[in-house]
Order: sequence, then structure tokens, then C-alpha cells
Amino acid sequence: MARSLLDQAARAHGGRVIAALAAKFRDLDLAEEAFAEACLNAAQAWAPIDEGGAGEPRDPAAWLYSVGQRRALDMLRRRGVRTRLAPDPPPQPPSAEDVMVDDARLIPDERLRLIFVCCHPAVAPDARAALTLRLVCGLSTQEIARAFLVPEPTLAQRLVRAKRKIAQAGIAFEVPGPEAWPERIGAVLSTLEIAYAKAHEDAAGAGQHAGYAQEMLDLTAVLADLLPNEPECLAFAALVRYAEARRPARLDDTGAMTPLSEQDPALWSRPLIIDAEQLLRRAARWRRPGPRQLQAAIHAAWCSRIDLDEPPPWPTVLALYDALLRWRDDAVVRLNRAVAVAEVAGPAQALAEVDWLDSVAFRDFGPFHAVRADLLARLGRGEEAVVAYDRALALEPAPAERLWLARRRERVGAG
Repeated sequence: MARSLLDQAARAHGGRVIAALAAKFRDLDLAEEAFAEACLNAAQAWAPIDEGGAGEPRDPAAWLYSVGQRRALDMLRRRGVRTRLAPDPPPQPPSAEDVMVDDARLIPDERLRLIFVCCHPAVAPDARAALTLRLVCGLSTQEIARAFLVPEPTLAQRLVRAKRKIAQAGIAFEVPGPEAWPERIGAVLSTLEIAYAKAHEDAAGAGQHAGYAQEMLDLTAVLADLLPNEPECLAFAALVRYAEARRPARLDDTGAMTPLSEQDPALWSRPLIIDAEQLLRRAARWRRPGPRQLQAAIHAAWCSRIDLDEPPPWPTVLALYDALLRWRDDAVVRLNRAVAVAEVAGPAQALAEVDWLDSVAFRDFGPFHAVRADLLARLGRGEEAVVAYDRALALEPAPAERLWLARRRERVGAG
């Protein structure tokens, strides 16, 4: 029971606790180490009373922060540098526990603060988002490497260099003033995009990153308020709302994923769609187009459907992807575009475009194999499709996606 509770608490609150510790002690490595020590203590302390523990704490996040703070101070003593790095004394009141359970303060303050630290221009561009995803969002090195389509050892080296650079440069742990936003906002938005993608790829919302969905609604609302004149921030906030509006329709009665084109629009959240439309209109008024506005427009095209009798907006979606390529010509955009190509121009042309992509970079990217499997199946190349489905399933997709892929594989194999 203690281990299960600890696993849940670490997944749900780890990023926030590390962010708060990093903001307090101005040391990223120390924050990670202190959180790890707190988790080790929790494994024993949270055991039932009859097993020698104290039982479940009232607030696991507050407990982990409080213990992590003490462990950080112990580490500073052992380093012999406590005087030089001593943090400000905690305010009296509120207690550390009070601060930790106050989400209005912790989110966005501490998390956004750490996001902007990680996205400082002194940090190499290819490491900013990766460092934020590791520290703030708690993604594993393997997950981040897959998201960036790079080998895991390469990603690990980037993280080490980025943390070292922050320490050496003496970067301030604070949300910068408006004058510093233009040079950081791109990296901040890229980070949030990947973090949200980890939550969105789990249709059932049952995985360890499911909590990002609600947090991303909160964080993007804050960004939209902080930067009402930044159309890309407004557009990304709209995108998240369009996507989350569809979540109630993403599972069928058996718990399998329902593809977007087969979802019942009657189940979508109209309030979220209305919020998204308002944000996207606000972005358009600035007449400064950008890639996230096009991405949000793709979501808007889907959310304009009223019922399943209305045909999917594939031609519009393809035209928007063509426009997006002029801003962001990368492999993932081309893969998503290929799905629309299959519906407008046929699966043969789509497969030719997918096979043109770098299969080495996509080796550990499940959606690549799933898209390719579907196209092969539609072309009657069943044996090749089964191999592609097997590769997608071997990459451990979320439960709802796994069930859908397994059914598709079984249907193709039986044919």
C-alpha cells in the first residue's frame, strides 16, 4: 500500500515538488537528489502503523516537500557550503506544508519559474525543452529521447550539460520581466507542447502523465493572461482546449481508443470549444501568424463538426498541414499530414510519403509504425501491416491505444 501511494504521489506531484525545491535552493541537482531521498524515506514512513510506519500522510505532496527540504539542508551541510548557498528562512507563517498544498501559489508560480529558468537563452536550444520536461514534468530520459527522436545517451548528455550551464551562469530563479519573454517564449511553448502531447496520447487518462492535461489547461490560461499580446501563446491555449474538449469521446464502450474521425461530436465539451474559439479569434486579431495558430486551426476544423453524419474535414485539414509545413517542416508534422493525404489522395500516396521519412529516427516512435500499419493494411499488404502493428505494440503504448492497435492487428491478421 505504501509503495502504491508513493508511486502515485511521485507521478502526480514530483515535478511540482522538484520545482519548489529548485526555486528555494537555486540548485537543480540538489532538488532532484533531495526529492529522491524524500521518496526513499516515504517508502518506509508511509507503511501501515502495524508494520512500523506512520501510515498515509494527510498530504503526500506536502510531506515530500517538507522532507525534501530537510534532506537538501543535510546535503548542503555535507558539502560544507551551507553558508554560501543558504536559502532564505521559511516564512512564519505559512508553513512549508501550507505553501505546498496551495496550488494557486505553486501553480503557476514555482513551476513557471523553473520552466523559465530551464528555457534561459544561456542554455543550448536543443536542451531547454528537454531539461524542463525532465525536471518540471517528470518525464524519463527515455520518454524525452523518444519525443525528440534522438538516442537516449545523447539526450542524457544534453541534460547534464544544461544543468551545469545553469549553475555556472548563475541564472536567476525567477520569472523574467516582459522584456525577456521574446527570447524565451518559443522554448517555453515547445516544452509545454511536448508535455501536453504525453498526456494527450493517453486517451484513457490512466497513465502516469494523465495529470498534465488539467495542469496544461491551468498553465496555458496563466500564459494567456500574462501575454495577451502574444498570438502564439493564445493559440496554444486554444489548442489545448480544443483537444481536451474531445476527451469524453476518445474511448469506446470497451475502453479502446476511438479515432478522431469516428468520435461522436455530441460528447465533446462545448464550453471548452467556445473558450478555444475565443482564444483563437484573439490570436488572429494580432495578424502575426505562426505555427501554433495553424495547429489550433486544425483542431478547430475538427471541432466544427456537429454530428457523425457530417463528413470529416479532411481537405481542410490537409490544406492547413500544407500551410504548417512552411512554418514547421519536421518529420512529425509530415507524418500527421500523411494521415490526411491518405483520406484525400489515397493510401498509396500517403505510404510513399511516410516511407520517405527517416525510419531510423522513427524507430522508437509508436505513431509512425501505427500509421504505416494502417496504410499497408488499406493497400492489402496484410503481412507487412502485421509486422508494423507488432512494432507499434512493442513500444508499450497506453492501455486504450494498445487495445485499439491489438484489435486492428487481429483484424488484419485474420484477413
